[in-house]
Amino acid sequence: MRAAALVISPRLTGPADIPAWSARESAPPVASVNGDETVLVVEDDAQVNKLAVEALEERGYRVLSAADGPAALRLIEDSHIDFLLTDVVLPAGMNGRELSEAVRLRRPAVKVLYVTGYTRNAIIHHGRLDPGIDLLTKPFTAEALTRKIRTMLDADRARVEPQTES
Repeated sequence: MRAAALVISPRLTGPADIPAWSARESAPPVASVNGDETVLVVEDDAQVNKLAVEALEERGYRVLSAADGPAALRLIEDSHIDFLLTDVVLPAGMNGRELSEAVRLRRPAVKVLYVTGYTRNAIIHHGRLDPGIDLLTKPFTAEALTRKIRTMLDADRARVEPQTES
């Protein structure tokens, strides 16, 4: 046995009273995570290093990469960098905090983002980093990484200088 349904709709006999179609207002643009700055990635885990490098290069950043602090310092001898992305715990006798201090002696304006597999509390309370630092915990996505870097790079641009009257 098959079921059947009958739908009855009213017939339109006069002009349609339907408003003209108009395009919806577009959503506000999402802030771009793309950039053209130079980022130094210092990460001893080859997979994490590769993820960071590829995510940044795909978004237009110039990227230098090192697996430890001494190698990173050799890279910046002849290179300009805008941003340092470093693991907190690194091999070769230099941790991320020590590396960032050495980099900032040479390049004071460099922004620093630390990455770690430890929790923020564990890192800060065990004296590896100071409170108030920028930290991204592993695992992270390419989107989370690039959004954090873009936000940090744009932070100075967002500040409005006070206007002085003459």
